[in-house]
Amino acid sequence: MNIWKRVTQLSIGQLFKLSLLFLSHPLLIVPTLKATKKTMQICDELYGKTHHKSNKANAFRHALWNVLICRNALSVTKNKQKSVFWAQKVGDLYEKVTQNEQLDEAMDLHNNSFGRLYFFNTLDFSEEKIIGLIKNESNQAVQIHTINESASSKNRLVYIN
Repeated sequence: MNIWKRVTQLSIGQLFKLSLLFLSHPLLIVPTLKATKKTMQICDELYGKTHHKSNKANAFRHALWNVLICRNALSVTKNKQKSVFWAQKVGDLYEKVTQNEQLDEAMDLHNNSFGRLYFFNTLDFSEEKIIGLIKNESNQAVQIHTINESASSKNRLVYIN
């Protein structure tokens, strides 16, 4: 699903919440959109459309998305912690407004967090190397069946099916 199609499916209230976030940090709009577009392109190339399901490809997508948001935001914020905080705000709000099932939301939030932590560990790595490393992590992702299982898999990506 492309970004514009997803945006047009949001309610007025959901659009309002997203708009407030982006208007409060206008310089981070373009870096965030670029990270989102790049993530979708990479995932489409690697996984086709399967990354839209609750699988290992989806875990990869969420982790990569957060790494790329952090990297792109860093060029504006010049501060690693501020970049991570921004990525968390975007990811958390996105999950809140899309209103997924609870287990899907927990999985996505977990994998988003994994990506933000990964950002700190890969600051000096090329984008290609990061993609390879996260792909390897996604191949080793842990399947979860309950929300509590995601909390116990802190250093691993998680997926549902």
